[in-house]
Amino acid sequence: MFDAIDPRSPVPIYAQIATQVRLAVAAGEMRGGDPLPSVRALAADLRVNPATVVQAYRELAAEGVVEMKQGAGSFIAALEVGQRQRVKRSEARRLARQFIETASRAGINAAELRAAIDEETGGRKS
Repeated sequence: MFDAIDPRSPVPIYAQIATQVRLAVAAGEMRGGDPLPSVRALAADLRVNPATVVQAYRELAAEGVVEMKQGAGSFIAALEVGQRQRVKRSEARRLARQFIETASRAGINAAELRAAIDEETGGRKS
């Protein structure tokens, strides 16, 4: 799940970690009660400071996506259907914002983006 973490990205590593967890939850790849890697293990795997992982996990806990249990680890929170949909919508908005910012820097406007998306998806809604 954390293979997409890019230390060269302008996005802070803690934010990338949090995003990967949110995406896994939104996609149904992780469900309530599933454990997350320990802070030390993930920090070692990613070769980052453990405080970076703690920051990501705390952000997710503040959003209600993760439960941190002292001495037991961090787990995906049991999300109701509505909560999962909110996580999914939030990630969709974040991805859209990122996409629009990148396109804007390239001089591509919203109409051109919509046309390109329609071409790529063949007009599919999902």
